[in-house]
This record gives sequence, C-alpha cells and structure tokens, in this order.
Amino acid sequence: MLASILTVACLAVTTIASWDGNINFNSPSLQHRDLGLDVAKIQKRTGLVARQTTNFTDSQLNFTHGVASGDPYPNSVILWTRLAPSLASDRSNVTVSGTAAFYNHETEEYIRASKHKVCTQWRITSDANLTRVVDHGTAYTTSDIDFTIKVEAKKLRPFTTYYYQFTQCGTTNRSPVGRTKTSPSADQKIDKIGLAVYSCSNYPNGYFNAYGNAARKDRVDYVIHLGDYIYESSVGVQGRDARATNPSRALLTLYDYRTRIAQYRTDADLQLSHQKFAWIATWDDHEVANNGYRDGFSAMNNTEDSFLRFGGVSVDQRKMNAVRAYFEWMPIRQVNMDDNLRIWRNFQMGTLLDLTMLDTRNYDRSITDLNYNTDYIYKIHDDAGRSLMGSQQENWFYKTLISSKKRGAAWRIIGNQIVFSRINITSWFGTFENPYNEDQWDGYAKNRARTFQTLYDHDIGNNIMLAGDSHANWVSDLVWLEEHPYDSATGEGAVGVEFAGTAVTSSGFGGTIQSANNQSSSLVRDNSELQWNEGYYRGYYELQIGYDAVHASYYGMPTVATRNPLEISLANFTVVNGGNKLQRPVAGGKVESGFIKTGQVQMTNLTYNTQNQSWAVRNDFNQMFISYPRTT
Repeated sequence: MLASILTVACLAVTTIASWDGNINFNSPSLQHRDLGLDVAKIQKRTGLVARQTTNFTDSQLNFTHGVASGDPYPNSVILWTRLAPSLASDRSNVTVSGTAAFYNHETEEYIRASKHKVCTQWRITSDANLTRVVDHGTAYTTSDIDFTIKVEAKKLRPFTTYYYQFTQCGTTNRSPVGRTKTSPSADQKIDKIGLAVYSCSNYPNGYFNAYGNAARKDRVDYVIHLGDYIYESSVGVQGRDARATNPSRALLTLYDYRTRIAQYRTDADLQLSHQKFAWIATWDDHEVANNGYRDGFSAMNNTEDSFLRFGGVSVDQRKMNAVRAYFEWMPIRQVNMDDNLRIWRNFQMGTLLDLTMLDTRNYDRSITDLNYNTDYIYKIHDDAGRSLMGSQQENWFYKTLISSKKRGAAWRIIGNQIVFSRINITSWFGTFENPYNEDQWDGYAKNRARTFQTLYDHDIGNNIMLAGDSHANWVSDLVWLEEHPYDSATGEGAVGVEFAGTAVTSSGFGGTIQSANNQSSSLVRDNSELQWNEGYYRGYYELQIGYDAVHASYYGMPTVATRNPLEISLANFTVVNGGNKLQRPVAGGKVESGFIKTGQVQMTNLTYNTQNQSWAVRNDFNQMFISYPRTT
C-alpha cells in the first residue's frame, strides 16, 4: 500500500515538474510572476481537451526551428526548441469570430488554435553519441507559448562541451542534436576564450551567411549578439519573395512579434549558429521598435492620438508583446526585471574576463533623437540628468567594473548596442550645428563621462567595448578626450579599445566599395581616436581573448544576395594586456577595405597607400576570398 502511495506521489511530482520544467510558461521577470501564464488553468483545459478529442498524431508535429542554447553558467545552460503542428505562430491575442486562431501560411487559411499539450523529453550528454547522460527531463508546451520549449540543464561542469537533443514523448520524433558549452567558474584559469560578435540581421535584406561562416570555421566558444536580432518595421521585400517581410505590416501584437522572429529563425545559417554555440544576447531597439526610450519610440508615444493610430496598442503593451515573444523564442534566462524590462547582466568567465551585457535602449533611457526633435536633443545632449541606462543600471554597471578589477579578472568585455566613442559625422552632411549622432552615446555625453570617470578614477584598464547598431565597422582607442591628453599616433592616454561591428545584412554606407571607403577616409580624418572605419561590407567579427592579448578579426561577406560560404578577411587588430590601446602599427599597418589612420588600404582591385596617396591595381582578387564547406 505504501509503495502504491509513493508511486502515485512520484507521478504527481513528475507531472508538475513537466509543466514547471518549461521556463516559457513563467514570467520573463522573477519579480513579476503575474506576467507569467496560469499553468493550473492550462493543465485543466488541456486535460479536458485530451479526454474529449484526439491529440496530435506523430506526423502532425515537427521540430520546426531546430535547437538553440544560451546564457551559459558554470553548472547549467538554457536549452530551446519548438515542437509544433505548423511553422505558423499562434494567434493567441488575435481573434477571428471570437475564436483564438492562427494563420497557416502553408494552406493560406486561419486555423483554430489547438489547446492540446505537447510532451517533450530532453537529455544532455557529455558525448556526441548522446550515451553519457548528465541531465534529462520532461516538459510540456502548448499554443499558449507558441509551442516553444525552454529548459535549464543542470549538473554540468564548468567550461565543458555538451550535446543535447529533444524527443517527442513516446515517439522516435527527434530534434537535431545541439552542441553547447558552459562558462568557466569565476576562479577558473582558462587560457583562451573565443567570441563571435553579431548585430543587425534584417531578413529581407539578404541571407545570414555571417552566422553560418563562424559556425563552419568553429573557432569560437560562444556567440555574442548585440541586438537588432529582428526588425519590427514593414519596410523590406514584400509579396511572395523568399525573404518577404512576414507579417507585411509593422509589428504590434504578440502574434506579430512571434511570426517575425519565427520567420528569421527559418534561415539555415542562423539555425546552424544556434545549434553549434551557446548564445549570449541582448536586445537593441528593433526587437521592439525604432529608436526606443523609456516613454516610446520614433513613431509611437504615450498619447491618446498615438494610442488610436496604432489600433489601441499602447507603448507599454507593445513593449510587453515584444518581450514576451523574445523570451519565448530566445535561449535566455529569466532575470530580475526590477520595475522595468531588464536584460542587463554579467558573466564571470574565469579569471580571464568579465562579460557585461548592457541595455542602452529600453530599460530607462532618456529621450532620444526621434527625427522631429534633433535640434532639441543636441541642445540637451550634455545635460547631467540624461542617461542611456537609467540610474539603477548605471550604478550597477559602475559597481560591476570596480568589482571586476578587485576580483582580478584580466579583461572587461562590455557588450552594448550603440557606438560608445565620439564620432564626428560632419563629412556625411556637411558643416552644421550638430556634428554628432545623438542616438548614440554622443547624445548622452555625461553618461559617457561618468563611465570614463569610473575607469580613470579606479585605474581600471584592459577594457574592451563592443558595439553594433551602426551597420558599419569602427575600431577606436577608448579615451576621455575632454579630460585626458591623447596621442593618436601612439594611443597613449586611452583606457581600452572599442570594437564596433557592421550588420549581418542591414544596409551600410551603400554605393561602391571605393565610394564607401572614401566616406571612411573622411570619418577617420575627423576623429582622432578612430583608427579604422569600414562601411561597405556586411559581416561580423571574432575575438580571441587570452591573458596576454585580445585579437580581433573582422570579416566581410562579398554578397548576401544568395546563401553562400564566402567571406573576406577585412582587418586584424591586437590589444596587449596592460596596453589599454590598439597595438601599433594598428592592424599591422594594412587592411583589406575601409580606411586606416596610418598604413595601407587594399581594396578589391585597388591598393591605396596613405603615405603617398596613390592607387595601384591589384592582381590577387581571388586570393581574398575564404570559402568553407557549406553545411545544410
């Protein structure tokens, strides 16, 4: 009798764990549990459905978007997949004749949303053959969370590679095998860590070859994404083109955001990157809407007129729809959101580095350039009360930097969305009153000054700032020009380096390679700390971080009009431990494209020598391209 009672109790615990095991039923915030779903009601509803109707057959369910992992800790990692009856996303907050439904793009019809529960089992192993199981579990999913599944694998060892797979319960229907890696423990000595850094992937603009190339080379440990993982606008390819914007309108509802992110995740190279690497991601503005700040966006604000123009959707509701979809689809943990949409967090990766991921867009950002207020923002850009991050995140950031030095981390890697260094853009528009982009750190001068003051006052060196957003490559010494002398030729006076990267596909300078490089030459000329700029190529960069030095390698895609494995090595940079500047000669004195302050620029079929300002024809065009076997 006792054995039977214990068996029933164990089954009950297993059932509860199967629901609780899927993190996506929960709130994105640990401190706002009411933003999660009522699992008890879902259990009751799906239980009734299961008794009244037939569940999905094996052939009706597929792992539609591969697998993913992310937010690695020393002893755990987040695993993700989607097991669903269709590629189409659930229309949970869109009604058709009063009935929740979703649109099936394969049959071009609305289908009543299924309320059946879907059961998955998962395992994570220490071997690629999936035999040495380290942790495993069962998790349910439903249309309430777009059939996504997100679990936390535990019992893992620090800085160790693992393999994982999901299986539909009671069947042989299995997901692809994913690979992931835990982070080092805080006190662990790791010789080297490799990072691939991305931003700004616009689906209609082209294929995500950059994601696949780093996966095919397989030289990094983790992927860092600095935001604009999707674009919320309706601008782009329309109609039945293979990369047509879906949905064709600007995103507002939860269904809209789910559908757009699901579309992006059909790209084969993005799937490959997620399958092979643990991702550490933060959002920029386009995961929600363009030029976001605490009270709105460039085309939407907290007014009655705006509320009516956008179909009764408020700024806050739009943000929550976007965050809910992002939380469901990205391999990201719950975070303490405090009183806002928090994504900023820190990863201590051994004694080698601290990786700090910021949110300079949505958390508590003061008003930005909204296109109609540019002159006003320029007038207040130096106001002490303006903040990119809000006081709570700012204070946390400065304390994190100080703590990182105290604990003895060799490097501080800071992932943020927008270019940190001063960038005089007069050459783009000619002489006018405001020579800066007020949507970047230039529009929040005192916030940048407070950051610099923390670094200088506490003698914090070995700082590497990462940035995306701009759709161009920028490499600069980090220096507080207003307060400290700086020698552009030697780099003396700097406290680190900024590596800002171009977009995966979003448009850059445009024009020809030569016209883009001419634009770069003006930007490098007008900014003393800017050592290299390039705006023609789409691509990414990799960091190889060791105790002695950080090496950065920039790559450009010859074309994103087709899916292909080609890339060009654009430039390579070194930062020596304790140097706090780019090693001279910068990039070894030679880059493939763009413009370097001192050295030689080699274009596709021309070489430009900055010393004698002369061009020479090149004959090694084909030698520039690096091609890797493309995996499906």
